[in-house]
Amino acid sequence: MPSAQLVGIGRVVETLKTEFPDITISKIRFLETEGLVSPERAPSGYRKYSLADIDRLRYILRVQRDQYLPLKVIREHLEMMDAGQRPPAAEGPPPPPAPAPAPAGPAGAPAQRAPRTVRLTRRELIRESGLPEATLIELERQQMVLPRRNSMYYGRDALMICVVARRLQDYGMDTRHMRAIRQAAEHEVGLIEQGAQPLSRRNGDDGQAIAELANLVVHAHAALVQTILEH
Repeated sequence: MPSAQLVGIGRVVETLKTEFPDITISKIRFLETEGLVSPERAPSGYRKYSLADIDRLRYILRVQRDQYLPLKVIREHLEMMDAGQRPPAAEGPPPPPAPAPAPAGPAGAPAQRAPRTVRLTRRELIRESGLPEATLIELERQQMVLPRRNSMYYGRDALMICVVARRLQDYGMDTRHMRAIRQAAEHEVGLIEQGAQPLSRRNGDDGQAIAELANLVVHAHAALVQTILEH
């Protein structure tokens, strides 16, 4: 392919950002270190991507986002495609539950419909999340994944944690990193409980105050993480 049709990694990010808003140069470089894409190198050492490389990246990002395939399976699919074969239709686990709805605006916008109830046995939790049982055992030992209170079934939060833990493994992160996330969550819970005390004394509804504060803290946390990453 003529060099005019080769572009730098910054241009690749711009091309893919419309479909994948969270794409970054670091993510593309990570996929390269994993051997999933192999751009050419200019004499200066800079990476140069062809249209085929961009299409390959688009496929990888799409199956990660839509089918939650681990890198091992994606690599197998790419090898089949390189050999002129068609990869099998993936039947990966469902996407994680949607995040909590944003707080109502000043005008009191109608609340969004509550998500459907998730009720899974332990075996179903492993199958739906794709998490290895050994990892689930460790998460249970550290009480990061628990069945619903007074029940043997796991709910939406347990499924979310398992899906996140499994996807973090694709980035070389394990239960040690999940512990760090839990510690941050425990700190935020302390802030929520502290802030809910005066509200519950005035209104007599501790549960509602905690739910409202938790919703605000979750959204503030997500926005701050994104802000820090972008600056």
